[in-house]
Amino acid sequence: MKGVKKQDLPQKECVACKRPFAWRKKWEKEWENVRYCSDRCRRNKQKTA
Repeated sequence: MKGVKKQDLPQKECVACKRPFAWRKKWEKEWENVRYCSDRCRRNKQKTA
C-alpha cells in the first residue's frame, strides 16, 4: 500500500453502523477479517446487528 493516495485505499462497510471505512496500516495483515470501523462498533455489535 505504499505510495497510494488516501482516496484510493480499499474501503468496506461497517457491519454495525453501515458507514464506509478505509484501510488502515494496523489492519494490513488482517484486512480480510476486519468487519467493524471502530472499537465502539465492535462493542455495540449485538445492539445493532
